[in-house]
Amino acid sequence: MADIVDNRSEIEEDTLSGRYLKYKVGDEHYGIEIKYVTEIINIPQISKVPGLPHYLKGIINLRGSIIPVMDVRLRFNIEEIEYNDHTCLIITNIDGMDIALIVDSVSEVLSIPDENIIPPPDTKKSGNKFVRGIGKAGENILMLLDYQRLIDVGF
Repeated sequence: MADIVDNRSEIEEDTLSGRYLKYKVGDEHYGIEIKYVTEIINIPQISKVPGLPHYLKGIINLRGSIIPVMDVRLRFNIEEIEYNDHTCLIITNIDGMDIALIVDSVSEVLSIPDENIIPPPDTKKSGNKFVRGIGKAGENILMLLDYQRLIDVGF
């Protein structure tokens, strides 16, 4: 029985491999590996928590789980905008930690094979500290982020 469960998780991992959720922040398109995405929801009430960095908007209670909320625009030092009908939360689980990412919009899931991912330009400074690669899928170009670096600074 354990072999069946082990095989099922391997099959699930294979079907998620190379698949990215395309989302927009500002004028740029980004991709997050679908294996990190738990769900996508509208923005609920966010409870403020004193002393957090400006890009951490607070916490939400999602079916009994308390999840920190990061506004990706603010994390990237992009001007804050009023949330609209397209603004949503991508609920993620990265290295066992749940975190909600506020993004401007979500559009589709794309398959990007490893050979279509190139390293970001080397700027010698921390200009690309969050970008781990640039993915190409047809006419789409997505910035693929290092999500561990994105969330490490805030916690």
